[in-house]
Amino acid sequence: MSEKRTKARKRVLKSGFIVISDKAPKVECTVRNLSDTGAALHVSTTIGIPKNFDVIIDGARQHCRAAWRTDTKIGIVFE
Repeated sequence: MSEKRTKARKRVLKSGFIVISDKAPKVECTVRNLSDTGAALHVSTTIGIPKNFDVIIDGARQHCRAAWRTDTKIGIVFE
């Protein structure tokens, strides 16, 4: 598999939240790696998480889109 990232990711272990809408409850996630351009998130399930959403990491809310996903992981790109 070829590397398509433009920036290297730093391995981290942080808690975060996925915000689907302001009215829906936040989904807890664990940030597994992070860069200025994106991150890898671990969640209990990716079912119901749309392609575009906001993520809160270290108290900062950013809009992002899912670049890839498995049953319990999502790779995101910040927009």
